[in-house]
Amino acid sequence: IDFDGYVIHVDAVPNYGTDYTKFPKGDLVLVTHEHGDHFNPQTIELISKPNNLLFMNQRSFDQMQKGMVLRNGESRKITKDISMKVLPAYNTTPDHLQFHPQGVGNGYLLNIDGLKIYIAGDTEDIPEMSALKDEKIDVAFIPVNQPYTMTVEQAIRAAWMIMPKVLIPYHFGQTDVAPIKQRLDADNSFGSII
Repeated sequence: IDFDGYVIHVDAVPNYGTDYTKFPKGDLVLVTHEHGDHFNPQTIELISKPNNLLFMNQRSFDQMQKGMVLRNGESRKITKDISMKVLPAYNTTPDHLQFHPQGVGNGYLLNIDGLKIYIAGDTEDIPEMSALKDEKIDVAFIPVNQPYTMTVEQAIRAAWMIMPKVLIPYHFGQTDVAPIKQRLDADNSFGSII
């Protein structure tokens, strides 16, 4: 995310051929959790400005020994125009709890000069998402990747809880996300689905 030259990176990893040498250096770097498809210390070093802010969960900090730990429920004022809340990200399906235990991973709600962006992290459609409807989210990034994150049905439920103006399914690998758009497009009260 680039806001008037202030650059924010989230979960920067070199997977899928991403060449981070071509990206601008980050003023703010966020890590949702310690899994290798979300956390890579070498990439974080590569994309970081010398005096950037680096926020992560405890387990990522334990591995990197750098940055600041943020826990679910904490908030930070980043600049005069950017603030952030740390939200829970976890599994709820009984045989999937080991992937993302409650209280470990972070989701982030960024408020950038009034534009609200929700980056869910690796999570299922958790009850805490229902409070986000009052936040009037502009853009929501929702993971759809079983067994690790949401099913298509869970993503649809999450979208109805959050009601963002724009929904972007991500982290979906081989999951067909087209049904999300089809189901949500059927209701004219819903925003855009990318």
